[in-house]
Amino acid sequence: MDSADSDPLLLLRQSIASGSSIIPTTSPEPSAPEANLSQSTHLQFTHPKHVSIPIDAPTRFVSNESPVDLRSIYFAWLNREVAIPEYNASATKLNQELAGAATVHKFAFVERLDLITWLEGASEESEYIKPLAGEMDSAAAAVATTAALKGSAVSASAAARAGRGTLDPRLAQIYSGERRMGDRNTVLRGIKPTDFSHVRKLAAPFMSKKPGAAPNSISSNPALALNQKPQRRPDPIILLSPSASSLLRMSNVKSFLEGGRYVPTDNTATSSMLHVSRLLKDIDPNRPIRFILVEGPEQFKPEYWNRVVAVFTTGQAWQFKNYRWSNPSELFKHVLGIYVGWRGDQPPESIRAYGHRVLTCSVEKWRDAGAPGAETSRWRDREVVESIWKAIENNMRAKGWKRDTAPLSI
Repeated sequence: MDSADSDPLLLLRQSIASGSSIIPTTSPEPSAPEANLSQSTHLQFTHPKHVSIPIDAPTRFVSNESPVDLRSIYFAWLNREVAIPEYNASATKLNQELAGAATVHKFAFVERLDLITWLEGASEESEYIKPLAGEMDSAAAAVATTAALKGSAVSASAAARAGRGTLDPRLAQIYSGERRMGDRNTVLRGIKPTDFSHVRKLAAPFMSKKPGAAPNSISSNPALALNQKPQRRPDPIILLSPSASSLLRMSNVKSFLEGGRYVPTDNTATSSMLHVSRLLKDIDPNRPIRFILVEGPEQFKPEYWNRVVAVFTTGQAWQFKNYRWSNPSELFKHVLGIYVGWRGDQPPESIRAYGHRVLTCSVEKWRDAGAPGAETSRWRDREVVESIWKAIENNMRAKGWKRDTAPLSI
């Protein structure tokens, strides 16, 4: 069986795409009944053919330099719609049911989003998923074949010269002892390609801080750049206000920022994160940029703050309690603030005190869809949305966002 045919991650993604059954069981037999996840020993896939994989098998998804087991991957997929606190509580409960026999890995915020996006097929690459072993083996086999062909060509040449009737036998013996020339792989006695791209990542922060390093930097050296994998630009993050008085919440922000139309919140949103896409021509004119939207930074790692490009606020100071900069005045020196209120109403005093660091926007007050003229008043929503995106784009450019890179600090 090929590694691609038995790879747990690939089987799970293919099953999700085809809508076929994924069944946890206590036996590898195809007729085994479905079992509880805490008691199951195998995960059975029915597409593209029936395959049974041990549920504790390691996968190519790496977190903190350790492969994550299949049970944790499948559990994260089952709980993809729930909020982070509920997901963590469910994982803790499952760990208790496992009673030490195994442990479910709790994914970090961005890891979980990256995994779900890849499993859904919305992304073809992931910074946490290693390539299939077969891909590396194919490259090594190609190099080995080339080396073997070169070696056989040298031997054939020596044999041809030694076989001529006019060639002295002693000279033929000397030719047979010639040192064969090879390429760099045969000279170094190895054909396995070695990836040193991680060294470049480690060196990049130091090279960028060194004065006058641009002419001699790693990125300007074509000999080094040839073997480097293109780095994936991280997704920028937008923080929403969790306040119940906020006009934009998880239930309506996507339709507002992508569709250009405001609808009232309904407090029924169950997802703790969303993503919206927007083409920012001054940063990347060829592909839309995907933004991650969350209401709080509880699951943030320290480096995630360098990806925050905007904070929606109602002016209530408690919103910033768990932020990297809990003082609003300091926060909005690093991040663009956005306040959205009703047209005709005065912004809160706290918003006015922040000055130009917070963009103040107003939308028409919501009227029931059945009321006369209700729809005609919504044409200004798109104008407000465009002004918000323009401010975000200008701020991102000023902070150093480019087509393939993000700022190392803000």
